[in-house]
Amino acid sequence: MAQLESGDVTFSQGTRMLFYLMTPNETSFSDVDSVPRYVQKATPFFIGLVLLEVFVSWLKTGELLVKINDGTTSLSAGMISRLPHVFVRSLEVSSYIYVWNNYHILELPWDSAWTWWLAFLGVDFGYYWVHRCCHELNILWAAHQVHHSSEYYNLTTALRQSVTQQCASWVFYLPMALVVPPSVFAVHIQFNLLYQFWIHTEIIRDLGPLEWILNTPSHHRVHHGRNLYCIDRNYGGTLIIWDRLFGTFTPEGDKVVYGLTRPINTFDILSVQFHYYSYLWEQFLKADGIGHKLSIIFKGPSWAPGKPRLGDHAEVPIVTGEEVPHNPYWSLRLQVYVHIQFLLVLGVYNDLFATQYPLSQMTILLITGYILLTLTSLGYIIEQRPNAAVWEALRCLIMMALYRFGYVGPVVSQLALATEVFVSLSALYWGVQCFTQLTGKEKHH
Repeated sequence: MAQLESGDVTFSQGTRMLFYLMTPNETSFSDVDSVPRYVQKATPFFIGLVLLEVFVSWLKTGELLVKINDGTTSLSAGMISRLPHVFVRSLEVSSYIYVWNNYHILELPWDSAWTWWLAFLGVDFGYYWVHRCCHELNILWAAHQVHHSSEYYNLTTALRQSVTQQCASWVFYLPMALVVPPSVFAVHIQFNLLYQFWIHTEIIRDLGPLEWILNTPSHHRVHHGRNLYCIDRNYGGTLIIWDRLFGTFTPEGDKVVYGLTRPINTFDILSVQFHYYSYLWEQFLKADGIGHKLSIIFKGPSWAPGKPRLGDHAEVPIVTGEEVPHNPYWSLRLQVYVHIQFLLVLGVYNDLFATQYPLSQMTILLITGYILLTLTSLGYIIEQRPNAAVWEALRCLIMMALYRFGYVGPVVSQLALATEVFVSLSALYWGVQCFTQLTGKEKHH
């Protein structure tokens, strides 16, 4: 059968991947190891569509759609969510393979179009219930809230993903492993995710008759809203038919106000990813009796003693449509600096996924640690924390060492010297900032 080569994808293939328009004939594989990493190959198309959305929005409104602080945080969350895949195969795929190898009762042909379409429906049906449970079980919401934490709705928001959500989502797809080969599942679990990228936009308003069947930007805007009518609605991945069948569908109405019902107001990527677990633990400790403690974990995020399983949505803070997203002032100089440093670490991130197999585990661990340190430090700079200078000076020194010893390289080889000079000057600048802060404190005392 015609299969996608392991190298770069064509423009046509990349575009069709994002819209789930690939055919069974070109995406059927005999074994899991032959299935391309479609999500990783889609990175250039993510970037291209983000830039296109920014340009179209600028033409329509004269304003920049993506704020550097929020956009950087969303992209950082997406990068962190994929880093575990450098070390191990996706938990969803690994668990699926285990069940298939040990318990499958029927082996549908991997090269059949019928199997391909059955997997399409099965994965989307499984995703509906994954997604619904992530909103209705507090322990799963702790992971999924990452995706809802942006107060903006654009294509960078699609990439704001949780690093821990797959720790639970794998369970929902296991029934498919009784009959559908892992290679077919591995294709659709990626396409289902890729499809959901382009629906995170306000540029596309309505898709006519397709709104009845497909999950569209309009339907998904409702899902991301914190308006009362938007809470816990429209869970579909590719199809909206599951919401219509199970009573969770709501059409777009009043202006949607995006984000969590209680905004977190932070750009610290570790807080974005993990703050809710700390909150959940505090609530668990405060709860009286084992029954209430278990309810804190396994009932809805809004649950309280005496309330229904999902809580009382009437207690959700009222939105007026006049809410202003968290966007504190920070200088243009810092915005440019963070933008450049983020592009540099994005290059390191892409190189890591492209060359991970020849690298030793220690080298991969070192580079992964550097990526995490960079994304954390940039978040501190965005928030203008007092300790940002110390962290950034340390990070720049580590970056200089990694460049010097060849662990990482420039985004463009022709800019190798310019990159080293920039990193060296950055280290010097932040070192001076640290010294100034230290001497200032001494004078104050």
